[in-house]
Amino acid sequence: MLSRITTLILKELHALLRDRQSRVILIVPVILELALFPFAATLEVNNNTLAVFNEDNGQPSFELIQRFSQAQAFSELISLYKEADINQVLDNQHALMVIRIPADFSRNINAGSNTSIQVLLDGRRSNSGQIALGYVQQILQAFSVEGLHTKQPFMHAQLLIRNRYNPNLDYVRHIVPSLVAIITTISTLIVTALSVAREREQGTLDQLLVSPLTPGMIMVGKTVPAMIVAMLQATIILLAGIFIYKIPFVGSFSYLYLSMIFYILALAGFGLLISSICATQQQAFLGVFSFVMPTVLLSGFVSPIENMPVWLQYLDWFNPLRHFIVIVKGVFLKDIDLSILLPNLWPLLIIALITLVPANWMFRRHLG
Repeated sequence: MLSRITTLILKELHALLRDRQSRVILIVPVILELALFPFAATLEVNNNTLAVFNEDNGQPSFELIQRFSQAQAFSELISLYKEADINQVLDNQHALMVIRIPADFSRNINAGSNTSIQVLLDGRRSNSGQIALGYVQQILQAFSVEGLHTKQPFMHAQLLIRNRYNPNLDYVRHIVPSLVAIITTISTLIVTALSVAREREQGTLDQLLVSPLTPGMIMVGKTVPAMIVAMLQATIILLAGIFIYKIPFVGSFSYLYLSMIFYILALAGFGLLISSICATQQQAFLGVFSFVMPTVLLSGFVSPIENMPVWLQYLDWFNPLRHFIVIVKGVFLKDIDLSILLPNLWPLLIIALITLVPANWMFRRHLG
């Protein structure tokens, strides 16, 4: 039995690696994503344009504008001189936001009274606008606290912030570990989903029907090559993260690869289901694409899971990427122990059982 499965595994690997184009497709996308994603797929806001409509001529307003001009989030500052310019700047997307300082701003500051400024955001760029608004609020808070100190020199309070696991808030440390999970997802699904469809198109499925291989053996023979390819690609990303991007790996390699095996089994179930349903490789590829998009969007990589509706959070429990991203980041950046690993590991086992059982049933129906 082992020799038959080994023969099928070697056949699948040969089908994947037999020509130069196939090998290029397996390696080049990984290299491109490693080179582009850490710099392009970022939620940080830098080099944006800020417009200021200052109706005040006092020193505090000019000092506040100077602080905005020095912020890293804004590489260019536009001065507006009439109210009509506000709509024009935002409508034409010449600025991400407009700050309007009222005429009594400096007078209220000097008198120790409460004052306010208006911030107008471009809602078409809601995500960048909200992040940039956070930077503006930090600048205003620092400006307010320092102004309070000048009025009351004997009162002093300082906020000290320490970022655990990512001291400098380097976004590369968020992207690269996540790439391990995302690339593993794509490669596993493509290899498993296209396998049976390829057999149908090439006419070799009939050979499997008359072979002594059982449906279980065929499933193992289709899953192991996907596991080998996915783990090799994950290893490339892992090594690049450690040696090229200089991200410290503080966890356990054994925990990571053990979790990856369970994760690939969960994905293989979905891939084999897609492969069993689809008749052609084109249909299988579209099925993989339809599955990958919501899987990534609902994994917590793009937006926090806590922000989703409660019913969607329960449904998202069956998303294997949701659990594996927690494991990868935890092992990579903060050396998680078994108490954190197991609550995210056993759902992968449940998902694998839920998907592999119907996949096995469908194989038996097609091969029976």
